[in-house]
Amino acid sequence: MLKLGVNIDHIATLRQARQAVNDAPLEAALLCEKAGAWGITAHLREDRRHIHDYDMFHLSGRVKNLNFEMAVTDEMLEIAGKVLPHSCCLVPEKRTELTTEGGLDVIGNLERIRNAVKILHQKNIVVSLFIDPEKEQIAAASQTGAEYIEMHTGAYANKAGLEQNQELERLIAGAKLAHELNLKVNAGHGIDYVNIAGILRIPHLCELNIGYSIVCRSVFVGIERAVAEMVDKMREYRY
Repeated sequence: MLKLGVNIDHIATLRQARQAVNDAPLEAALLCEKAGAWGITAHLREDRRHIHDYDMFHLSGRVKNLNFEMAVTDEMLEIAGKVLPHSCCLVPEKRTELTTEGGLDVIGNLERIRNAVKILHQKNIVVSLFIDPEKEQIAAASQTGAEYIEMHTGAYANKAGLEQNQELERLIAGAKLAHELNLKVNAGHGIDYVNIAGILRIPHLCELNIGYSIVCRSVFVGIERAVAEMVDKMREYRY
């Protein structure tokens, strides 16, 4: 079955609205697991705008499969080596962005990324690379030693009609190429309860990482039901 990783960053965003100190991300993560989430994703950004260091350590000790989203920096590599999550997803990061705006430039940072993958593997951490569905970037990703790519679905999520269909075809082609290159395929960014119908047409998917739409839905129905509803939609996946 296609696995769901729930991104809990926006639970921490609510906490930071009052700069409170509590374990809301951990509490939410445990409820997500109870409702059927396979994994929990959290992005420790360099500016600590939502998830904080102590969140990562608390999560690591309690959740089954923690996915640590991180920039490719010495600081984050050091923290990951102490947190010891199940996996790390290497992402680009800009302080001025509201959310991650695109995929890693693997081609332009091949040696740096290859070295980061090696460091994480020494700690027995699974590695994925968050990239756009571009054949050149996918080919470069296959040279890094990472086991997974996570295809950036934001362009698909932000389009409609013919343009959205074109983005979906790019994602389908990207997944096929990654599979041919022995890369496992995840996907995430901007996926919601409606546009997931197209995402489920992408072959070779292992995991979807979804956060914002689930957290928004949880305001009305609670986090457990919001997760369960997404898991139910994902049961339709047949590739």
